[in-house]
Amino acid sequence: MPELPEVETTVRGLAPVLEGRTIARIVANRPDLRRPLPVDLGQRMTGARVTGLGRRAKYGLIHTDRGDTMIFHLGMSGRWRVDPAEPWAHDHLLIETDAGRRLALNDPRRFGSVDLVATDALAGWGPFAALGPEPLGAEFNAEYLAGRFASRAAPVKALLLDQRVVAGLGNIYVCEALHMAGIAPSRAGGRIAAARLGPLVDAIRAVLLAAIEAGGSSLRDYARPDGELGYFSKQWRVYGREGASCLCGAPIHRRAEGGRSTFWCPKCQR
Repeated sequence: MPELPEVETTVRGLAPVLEGRTIARIVANRPDLRRPLPVDLGQRMTGARVTGLGRRAKYGLIHTDRGDTMIFHLGMSGRWRVDPAEPWAHDHLLIETDAGRRLALNDPRRFGSVDLVATDALAGWGPFAALGPEPLGAEFNAEYLAGRFASRAAPVKALLLDQRVVAGLGNIYVCEALHMAGIAPSRAGGRIAAARLGPLVDAIRAVLLAAIEAGGSSLRDYARPDGELGYFSKQWRVYGREGASCLCGAPIHRRAEGGRSTFWCPKCQR
């Protein structure tokens, strides 16, 4: 599933096409994705001017001058295509602007979603209401983590994947950040020394920023809006590298838990 860097890359790719433009036409080729599309999507979006784009956790945001925000989630296989030369199967939503530009939301597995919410009600919208702070924001710091980790017996990896603790982190980037910070993914959050939390915050930010710069990580279906793949997988330190050598020379380990794989170096990470 696309994580924060992939969604941020997508939003940045859509901004030059949409920002400041008026939606001339919006067409839904089916009534639902993971859940039904808003029945009034066309009515509320057609003729609206896009005032800005943003991201919250793993969701992309398209704000309009009508006080509405279109929220999209890419699910397992979703991607936006810019000015497609021809229609593809699974192009489920089409947007045309007053400048003649076109966008197609393609989602073969249909695990994505599109919602329309009043902009001033975004913070209280169901999926957003309980989200933790953004990991690239000022509220996410060592003091915050100390408070959330205090007395917690859960593994640090599970805590960082909990969207109520921090929004937008996923399996790939948590594995990478924990390796960079030298912290074992199985270590209980409450047993991590306070002095190690600052470097952990720094590692999370460094990994996310490097991934955004590389356009994210392409696994199966993800591609940027311009069609290019994300190349951060070339920089993976541990993820997907079971049996390969860590930077320290020791072999990288893998274990499966809860449908996810954890990759780490037992020598570097304590």
